Amino acid sequence: MASDARTLLTDKKSELEEQMAVLEEPPGSPGEISFGKRIGEGTSIAVDRLSQVAVHDQLQVTMVDVDRALVKLDEDTYGTCDVCGKPIPEGRLEALPWATLCVEDAAKR
Repeated sequence: MASDARTLLTDKKSELEEQMAVLEEPPGSPGEISFGKRIGEGTSIAVDRLSQVAVHDQLQVTMVDVDRALVKLDEDTYGTCDVCGKPIPEGRLEALPWATLCVEDAAKR
């Protein structure tokens, strides 16, 4: 189980790193884009960029959880809640191998 979890977590970490690298690329040249009062190309680009920032922020949160789960594997505490110390249900770990909190404590987050 631990080796399977480690593989899943390292694969997820690589995936997150790739996704964040794409989002961290500087936007293309603004060129002749106008930002007037009406919704135009500039406004659409700004909205898209804000959405990308939100996605990047969520990816960072997931990366922290993945890193913590890898540490828990090394500490032999993988599968226990960081808050209450109770076991994290198998179904939750199957769905989110990087879960470090039980359902109850995750809901409080």
